[in-house]
Amino acid sequence: MGGEAARRYPDRIGPLSAMPAQTQAGYEALHSLTPVGGAVALFFLEPLRPPQGWSMVRGGQLVQMVAPRPRLADAPLPVDAELRALAAEDAPAMVELAELTEPGPFRLGTIALGGYFGIFLDGRLAAMAGRRMAMPGFVEVSAVCTHPEARGRGFASVLMSRVMAGIVDEGRVPFLHALASNDSAVRVYERLGFTLRQTFHFAAVRRE
Repeated sequence: MGGEAARRYPDRIGPLSAMPAQTQAGYEALHSLTPVGGAVALFFLEPLRPPQGWSMVRGGQLVQMVAPRPRLADAPLPVDAELRALAAEDAPAMVELAELTEPGPFRLGTIALGGYFGIFLDGRLAAMAGRRMAMPGFVEVSAVCTHPEARGRGFASVLMSRVMAGIVDEGRVPFLHALASNDSAVRVYERLGFTLRQTFHFAAVRRE
């Protein structure tokens, strides 16, 4: 949604938004795309400076990592686990898992952005990963999360490898984003072949 001054995903997909630079015109354009009380996420190389009419909800730093030569995990799943592609009917369970683990914004319509895979234990979604943003030559791996009761079993690496294999088969490069403070996740990504490309400032800002 939007134009050259500011754009964002529809609210049902998520709050990710963008503008070329932090200008009054950019924030005014974003204002028209955001309902009163609604929040959007912005990303810049410099710290964010939301003007009057916006309040900061949270902020921090993100690392952007790329894997031009990914190292795919080849670990067998335990017998009690089922791995399969996720479909629209799985969206409520995906949102529930994302709200519990906070891998980043995920809403009922986010599944429309790309292929997601999940691991189920006893019929319940225990872990997932999939695609989000895409651009020429690159596809983002996103929504990587595991239920706290299922951690330590290598599910994230298995699911990310499934997603990355599809991206590589298309001749494109996987990339992802993570909180700079999330050392444990960054170490997992490094084992899969991801290296640092760029560090960003991010913020969730709410329209007053």
